[in-house]
Amino acid sequence: ARGYFDVVTYTGTGSARTQSHNLGAVPEMIWVRPRNLAENWAIYHKDVGATKYLQLNTTAVPATSSTRWNDTTPTSSVFSLGADNEVNASSGGPFTYVAYLFATVAGVSKVGTCSHTFGGGDTNVDCGFSNGTKFLLIKSTTHTYNWEVYDSERGIVSGNDPYLKLNTNDAPVTNNDGIDPLSSGFTLTSTGWNTGTYIFYAIAVDPS
Repeated sequence: ARGYFDVVTYTGTGSARTQSHNLGAVPEMIWVRPRNLAENWAIYHKDVGATKYLQLNTTAVPATSSTRWNDTTPTSSVFSLGADNEVNASSGGPFTYVAYLFATVAGVSKVGTCSHTFGGGDTNVDCGFSNGTKFLLIKSTTHTYNWEVYDSERGIVSGNDPYLKLNTNDAPVTNNDGIDPLSSGFTLTSTGWNTGTYIFYAIAVDPS
């Protein structure tokens, strides 16, 4: 889906390099994982930057490393890889990788960041939507918290909102009121989140 989402597969070389893609836009978030090597998911997010990385299967905050993204911001045609086994191993291979690329599309999806103060009132996050949020992935970059997933199928309401944690195999959490509906995006409830910075990926409700 050009401009919105792309999937790339490649073989690791063990040396810093670039990898072409067909997103047709600058990737704002990238998930990479080897398909035949036991390693973590390496995550790039534009608001964390190319000198750091996250891991989708852990609660870790961003860590500094040049061996994930080679300290280079992606472009509309390529993304850069270092030599870390999570993204580009060679020795003992060949090792193949899959990369998922995401971008913001006005009124449809939003890759972004927000700040929140616990007990300081609700935080409204404007994603430029017209009919609310259908899917939300959110992660603290300040604290070692989970990757939380909310969606309209389980319910995004003014009350408890069930959510999954991508870094665990736990059942959904159902007793927490973390987010509330907002036509232009979503709301972080005043006491539902600790003070800090959060990255997110949101998809809009179909306006029809």
